[in-house]
Amino acid sequence: MIPDKRKDRLFMRCLIIEDDAGTAQYIQSGLTEWGHVSVLAKNGVDGLYLATQESWDAVILDRMLPGQIDGMAILSTMRSLGKHTPVLILSALASLDERVRGLRSGADDYLTKPFAFEELKARLDAVIRRSSLRENQFEFTLADLRLDLRSRKVERGGKIIHLQPREFRLLEFLLRHQDQVVTRTMLLEGVWDYHFDPQTGVIDVQISRLRQKIDKDFSIPLIHTVRGAGYMISTHG
Repeated sequence: MIPDKRKDRLFMRCLIIEDDAGTAQYIQSGLTEWGHVSVLAKNGVDGLYLATQESWDAVILDRMLPGQIDGMAILSTMRSLGKHTPVLILSALASLDERVRGLRSGADDYLTKPFAFEELKARLDAVIRRSSLRENQFEFTLADLRLDLRSRKVERGGKIIHLQPREFRLLEFLLRHQDQVVTRTMLLEGVWDYHFDPQTGVIDVQISRLRQKIDKDFSIPLIHTVRGAGYMISTHG
């Protein structure tokens, strides 16, 4: 008897943004065999629309797409709109710099072409599991910093740090996106519930206040400004 590959697996609704017909067919056939549903977008325009207007368990995103909207533009727009859908970049651009750029731009994983479908599937399962854990997470840690959602307590180096409600929400948002660049738009929508830019210094003021409490008395700064892009919480700038 042939074992059922679908048994005890994660099932997903996946968006594939890929212009190469052969690669797209290869991925779709494999996902179908495993019992998953996939939708194909063959260009950046369709991919951007589907990625931002519908809900997906994961997005497989080719970096190089025809037209003016490439994979990085789609990823950037998704994250700026607060879309936390797991994204697996699929690209022939295999250098270390390109992979780091993709991950720092908000991708959850990066797989280079050519690839084996088994590895693609394993990576998809992993990013979906990580995403599920993040959504249900009650405690966040980074180095010696700890935030507990249930007790509303923040500690660093064993020292209790007292935060105002907005500061707490800002720190939580940064920790949910640790090691990723968080844009002003993401902060306005995710922390302030604004869907417009009030053109004030509200973000800068709150970041400055948070830095005073989180970083001032410690040797390793965690909250970093990414010039021209936004902010990032990380053990390395």
